[in-house]
Amino acid sequence: MTALPADVSVVVPTFNEADNIPELLARVCAAIPAGTRAEVVFADDSTDHTCEVIEEAARFSPVPVILHHRPVPVGGLGGAVVEGMSRASAPWIVVIDADLQHPPELIPELIARGETTGAELVVASRYAAGGDRSGLDGGYRKLVSSTSTLVTKSLFPRALSGLTDPMSGFFAIRRTAVDRASTEDEGLQPLGYKILLELAVRCRPHGIAEVPYAFGERHAGESKSTAREGMRFLRHLITLRTADPRARAVVFGLIGLSGFVPNLALLWLLTSWAPGLHYAPAEIIANQAGLLWNFALIDSFVYRNQRGHRRRGTRLLSFAAVGNADLIARIPLGALLIGVGGMTALPATALAMAIVFTARFLVVDRWLYGRLRKHRPPTARVTPEPVPDPVPDPLG
Repeated sequence: MTALPADVSVVVPTFNEADNIPELLARVCAAIPAGTRAEVVFADDSTDHTCEVIEEAARFSPVPVILHHRPVPVGGLGGAVVEGMSRASAPWIVVIDADLQHPPELIPELIARGETTGAELVVASRYAAGGDRSGLDGGYRKLVSSTSTLVTKSLFPRALSGLTDPMSGFFAIRRTAVDRASTEDEGLQPLGYKILLELAVRCRPHGIAEVPYAFGERHAGESKSTAREGMRFLRHLITLRTADPRARAVVFGLIGLSGFVPNLALLWLLTSWAPGLHYAPAEIIANQAGLLWNFALIDSFVYRNQRGHRRRGTRLLSFAAVGNADLIARIPLGALLIGVGGMTALPATALAMAIVFTARFLVVDRWLYGRLRKHRPPTARVTPEPVPDPVPDPLG
C-alpha cells in the first residue's frame, strides 16, 4: 500500500550527534499530535557511528524515519537541510538541530501559528518577547550571536522585517515557499549552518511569524560554531547581499578601492628599493598587486557561486587582462576628455575613472562570470523526490 503524504516533515541535519539521537527521536515522536501524519528525515554528514544509532532508534519509532547519509557534505549543514527537504513529502517542513537545544515539544505550536496566521515561515526565536538565549555558552558566544543578528538584519532590512532571530536553526516553513526558490535562476545556495537566512532571503516567504522559546544547553557532543563556520557565514552574507547586480557593483567598487592599498605599498617598495626604476614600469608592476588582491576577494566572495568548472588560473588571467586594459584605457580617455571635451584635468580624470569602472564591472560581471553562471553545475533541488525509506516502519 502506498503511504499517504505526511502532514509535517521534521528535517534534522546531523554531524556526529550519536549520543543525542535516541532522546531527540523519542521527544520528536512524543510531540507529534495524535492523528498527524509525520515523518522524520535525518540528513547526515557524520564521520562517526551516528547512522547506525539512527537506524537502531528508528526500529522502535512510531513515526517513519528516513535516513540520508551524504558522502560529500556540500554546503555544510545548510546543504544537508536542503537535501533533507528534497526527501520530505509534507506541506510543512520543520527544521530542528539534533543537539536538543531546540525543544521538540514546540513543533506543534510552530505549525499551529503558521496555520492561524497564514504565514509561510514560522521561526522559533530566542529574541522575541518571552524568549531566552541562556543556553549559549558564555559571553563570547552571546556576543557573536548578537553581533551576527545585528549585522544580518542591517544588510537585509526588507527580507528580514519582523524577524528578531534570523540566526535561528529551529523553524517551520511551507513547501510552497521553498519551491519558489527553486524556480529562480540562483536557486538555493546554502553555505554553512545558517540555512534560515538563505531561505528567508531567497524564498521571500509570504508572511513571517515567530514563537518565543528558551534556547537550552547542548545535551551531548560539541558545538558546530567554529571560526571556520564564522568565515563561511561571512562569505554567505556577501553572496546573498550581492545577488542583486546593483549591490554587486557597489561591493565590486569597494573591493576595487581597497586594492589601492597593496598597489601603493608595492609602488613605494619599488621606488624606495630601486630608485633608478622608471615610474611607468613601477606603476604597471604595482598594479598587478592590486589586481591580485581584487581578484582574490571578488572571486572568493562576490562570485563564489558563479565560478563554474573553469580553472582558477583561467579566471585570474582573464581578470588581469580586463584590469590592465582598465589601466591602459584610463589615461588616453582622460586626455580625450580634456582635449576634445574641453574639461579640466580633475573632472576629466574622475569621469574617465567612472566610465572605465562601469565598463570593467560589466565585462567581469556579464562576460567573465556571466558565462560561468550559465554553465555552472546544477544547484540543490528542493522538489520532493521518491526516496525509498531504508528504515522499515514498525507500524507497517
